[in-house]
Amino acid sequence: MDKLQALRAFMDVAQTGGFSKAAQRRGVATSSVTRLIDGLEASLGVALLTRSTRQVALTDAGAAYLEQITRLLSDLEEADGSVSDGGAEAIGPLRVSVPVTFGRLCLGPYIADFLRAHPRVSLDLVLSDAYVDLAVERIDVSVRIGVPENQPQLIVRALAEHRRYVVASPKYLGCHGTPARPEDLGLHECLRYAYQHQPGPQRWSFLRAGEELGVEVNGRLAANNGDMLRDAALHGAGIALLSQWLVEDDVQAGRLQRLFAEYEINPREHRVSVHAAYLPNRRHSRKVQAFIEFLAQCLAPGMKKAPGP
Repeated sequence: MDKLQALRAFMDVAQTGGFSKAAQRRGVATSSVTRLIDGLEASLGVALLTRSTRQVALTDAGAAYLEQITRLLSDLEEADGSVSDGGAEAIGPLRVSVPVTFGRLCLGPYIADFLRAHPRVSLDLVLSDAYVDLAVERIDVSVRIGVPENQPQLIVRALAEHRRYVVASPKYLGCHGTPARPEDLGLHECLRYAYQHQPGPQRWSFLRAGEELGVEVNGRLAANNGDMLRDAALHGAGIALLSQWLVEDDVQAGRLQRLFAEYEINPREHRVSVHAAYLPNRRHSRKVQAFIEFLAQCLAPGMKKAPGP
């Protein structure tokens, strides 16, 4: 049995939840993955997986073993990559996690430029609004939006500020009136971004001249996608708090009207930013640093678009 191949097969089965899916990921027959896992369990003398006709699940021993080998394989990959990826030229596969709308609207127009500038890098973009586990998902760089978390196991680099506008369509304002003060939002239909574990009313924070005002807002529509909220606002469903990049063109064209322009506005905390996160064992990777520099250029002042919900 090839122990290294068996470990990688076990990780793939655990991540995909099945032998056939793991085999597809590895480009081999399902029987090959099964033989590797059987050999690994036999050598350890313990069951790592429970199997049924419908699903495959980790045993307690398997979960503990997965945590250990995930770190081991990640370090091994980095050691292999550092041999060729520590020089002046970025080389090798690069796996990047990015928020869905950011990837579609803000990275998409520039990806070709990055690939042309780094012809020996192959890019695998994982579009997800979830904060993925970089080690488990084998992510080299994760682009994140919000307040940078204090995570000692990650290196975080701020890339750009993240500004938001409160907007509504002329149709909605014509029917329901234009709020004169942030406090008036309590009388309006507010279209809210659905943050996880935050049902019900939401608090929008207005900051001006160092003074902060919190306003509780509510409405009949919440969604975990900025595009959906933008469309609803355009069609007169209510007042929305959305990223500048998402609605700037609509404001300029008159399709949406910006409210409370004199305030800095956020749905929760201030100090919100766009930032890149990566594991410490990637700090010397030329391809990681090249991509982060590319992101910083894309989000530099004067660029029209910057990411966020």
